[in-house]
Amino acid sequence: MRLTDFWTRLEEAFGPGYAASIASDQILAQLGGRTIEQALAAGEETHVVWRAVVAAYPDRVPARLR
Repeated sequence: MRLTDFWTRLEEAFGPGYAASIASDQILAQLGGRTIEQALAAGEETHVVWRAVVAAYPDRVPARLR
C-alpha cells in the first residue's frame, strides 16, 4: 500500500481532523506502543500499520477499506 493510499483510507475512516489526531496522539499496542506517525517514521510498512489501525478500531473502519 502506498503512503498516500494509507492517509486517504485513514481520513476516509475517521475524517481529516480526527485522522491527524489519531495518527499523532493514539498509541497502539499493535505497533509496539508507538503512534501511527512514529511507526511510519521508523520505517514500518504501511500495510502493517493499516492492519494495526483496523485491529484497534474495528467498528470505525468500513469493511471496504480493510
